[in-house]
Amino acid sequence: MKKELVWLTYTLIMTALFWVPYILNRLKEMGLWTAVSNSNADTTPGAAWANRMMKAHRNAVENLVIFAPLVLALQAAGISTSLTVTACMVYFFARLSHFIVYVLGVPVLRTLSFAIGFACQMALAYVLLSAA
Repeated sequence: MKKELVWLTYTLIMTALFWVPYILNRLKEMGLWTAVSNSNADTTPGAAWANRMMKAHRNAVENLVIFAPLVLALQAAGISTSLTVTACMVYFFARLSHFIVYVLGVPVLRTLSFAIGFACQMALAYVLLSAA
């Protein structure tokens, strides 16, 4: 498997697990029955960190919609360079950092980690379009 796909898989797994802590918090806050029977999935948690975590998770999913197709398009085109591998790896760590600093409420680092992830997406897009 190409390294870009490995980093995409790591990113997918990481993003898929981001919901676990805030759902556990919801179970603690509401109780099991109320939490599972609640028809409003966007119920704001009482804990500020859990609310920020929900937002960070949503942001990660929104950006995955851009990142994953870029990686898959590169793979379909048979493109794999040191730049694309590095961009995928850095994207993973930028998104992990973004999640952590968002949950901790650190605004400047949150913006910086988001911008790094965005730059990685644009690097992938640039490589893809350069090959066209």
